[in-house]
Order: sequence, then C-alpha cells, then structure tokens
Amino acid sequence: MGQVRATLQAIYIHAIQENITMAQDILVAPTPDLRIVYTQSVHAHEDHDTQRSRPLIERLQHEEFMINPPIVAPISSMAYVILDGANRCYAFAELGYPHILVQVAAYESGYVELETWSHIVSHWDAETFIEAVQQIPDIRLTSGQDKNAIAHILFRDGRLLAAQASIQNTHERNAALRKIVHLYQQHARLYRTTTTEPDEIWPLYPEAIALVIFPAYQPPDIIAAAKHQAFLPAGVSRHIVHGRALRINYPIAALRDENTRLEDKNQALQSWLQDRLANRKVRYYAEATYQFDE
Repeated sequence: MGQVRATLQAIYIHAIQENITMAQDILVAPTPDLRIVYTQSVHAHEDHDTQRSRPLIERLQHEEFMINPPIVAPISSMAYVILDGANRCYAFAELGYPHILVQVAAYESGYVELETWSHIVSHWDAETFIEAVQQIPDIRLTSGQDKNAIAHILFRDGRLLAAQASIQNTHERNAALRKIVHLYQQHARLYRTTTTEPDEIWPLYPEAIALVIFPAYQPPDIIAAAKHQAFLPAGVSRHIVHGRALRINYPIAALRDENTRLEDKNQALQSWLQDRLANRKVRYYAEATYQFDE
C-alpha cells in the first residue's frame, strides 16, 4: 500500500503546483458580490449530476429560501460561467424560474482557486466496472501510472489502472471522461473527495470499490468548456472561493417572480444586503470550516 500511496502522490503533484495562487497571502476576503441575473445567462462548464439534480428540482419547488448561491465568473458583459452550483442552476432552468441569485467571483481576482475532485465509486462490482469501461469505444485500460492518461483508477485491492484515449485537445479529453463518469453514474453510487489517500477513504466508505483520479484543469479550460459546450464530467472541477457567501436564506419567491424587472430585483437585493450588514447579521470566518448540515 505504501507504493500505491507514493504513486498516487506522484501522479498529479505537478497539478497541485500549477494551481497554487495568492490565497496564502489573503487575510480578509471582500464582501461577496451578490447579484440576481437571468437564469439563461449562466452557462455550465460541466454536466449536471443526475443523482443530485433530480431530488434538487423536487425540493426547490417547495423551498422558501435560497441557502447557498451558485458561484459564477463573468465571461462577457451579459454571460457567466458557473464555477460551482451547476445542479442548482440546472434546477432553476428546468423549473422555468426567470432569475437566479449568484455570487460573482472572477478568476483574475486572486480569490479563486481551481482544483479537481476525485470520485469514489461505491455499491458496484469492481470486475464489472472494469469490463464496462473496456467496452467503451476508444477507451482502453493499462496497468500502473501513465502521465498521458485521461484518468487513473485505484481499486480497493491496490490495483492501479490508467484510462487511455486518443485525444488531441482538452475538449476531446472531456468527451472521453464523460463516457467513463456517465457509466458509474448509472450503475454505482458516486461520492466526491479531495483526498487520494486510500487509508483514509476505504474505512469511511466500506462499500467503495474504486477511486477515480482526474488530471488538472486551468481557468481557460473551464471558460472554453462553457463557451463551446465541451462539458467536463459532473463533479470534477473544484473551485475554492475565498469569501464565499453561505446560508444567505434569500426568498426564492423573489426569484420566481416574473412580473418584477431584473433591475428592481437587484435594487431590492442590495437593500436587503445593506440591512443584513448594518444589523450585524453577516459574519466572516477566515478559517477553513466543515459544515455538517448540507
């Protein structure tokens, strides 16, 4: 297991180095830039997760408040790429809500980091998983680490397989990865994780059969994926936004309303925000935190 651990650490160590930002120097993040925008103006860079989006659509029909707004980055004066919250945006669009509340955070601000999730594949059979991947056209599996792999798959028994595909660019890599992720989305249970440490993962997920590890992405990859609809698989990109707005509890009825102009809705939002700040109902936490009520 020690060799596996060393191999995993080596696979994407360069990716960690490439994604280091000025975040270490940030002491106080700015007040969140909250806006109400047209639902159709926010564009996904990844597939929505059907395991998450379906129950979310049902829940939002009855929810009174938006708790955590999606994070978006501007890609033009009237368009945004979704950095986090693709399932919430998808649900709003499916429900026909005209407007959505978002937090705007530009990549160049220095307050946004881009990393990747790994996927824990659970409640399936390992050999069936391997056979199913091998049946995907133009995808092949080889043993061990490969720097040109589109992903690596670590199994509970210690086997490490590299997923290979004939690709020319990031868009083609995204398409190949979507086929693999879609496979276990249909047949298994998917969990996201930030760790690739087997000794931490397997005890927490006793039904897990494998860990899928993805290569690094850069901000231009995310923007291009949104512009050209060359989507990443669901739950691969991970954006860390310093100064993220959580638990805002803004009335969804105000977003559903089709009779109020967008400009008027944003004026109401700013008044609401000023009132929250004036009455000390907004608290800033500089330290990393865990939430147990998601």
